[in-house]
Amino acid sequence: MTERSRGRPRAFDRDHAVLEAARLFWRRGYSGTSTRTLSATLGLSTSSLYAAFGSKAGLFEEAVRTYAERYREIYQQAVAENDIQTVIERILTESVHEFTQPTGTHPGCLISSAVMTDSTSTLDTSAYVAELHTSNEQALLVRIQRAIQDGELVADTNAAVLTGLIQTVWHGLSARSNVDTTREDLLATAQLAHQLICRQLAPSMS
Repeated sequence: MTERSRGRPRAFDRDHAVLEAARLFWRRGYSGTSTRTLSATLGLSTSSLYAAFGSKAGLFEEAVRTYAERYREIYQQAVAENDIQTVIERILTESVHEFTQPTGTHPGCLISSAVMTDSTSTLDTSAYVAELHTSNEQALLVRIQRAIQDGELVADTNAAVLTGLIQTVWHGLSARSNVDTTREDLLATAQLAHQLICRQLAPSMS
């Protein structure tokens, strides 16, 4: 046997491996997913898994980052909209579509798995998730403050409270997506929340 044939095959598909690992983490959590199970699922020896990802924690971090960055994109694109009602609608509905991507290409929302993990090995990942939420929340807060200044929202709107409300709805939608709530039900919830918020905060046209 040559030295090359002993190592990880050159045909190793990193994207596929990350997706398969992400599915395991989504179903079982970090601590509930053993290195042995990961190796068997990915078709890699333990040494090859470590060579590719450094550690189980490294693989978890890559999986979370791969499937979480899309939420940053959703917020960045939404806050660039011209009116605040569209901003809120896009954040909620496009996030629902991301939470409920087809399982063949997406593992589901890993945010809760990252935050709720009980291992000190994933502190870097938890810090990344916290930074992601902070970044998204700050972008939304700034956009809401601008909407108040521009008269899109009633003058006494509390920007921080409104931001917190939208973020709370977002997290609720994320959590419900992880218990197999359908896309249709999640979208209905998102749309109702959007309507109620906008109805309550829109300036009177009289």
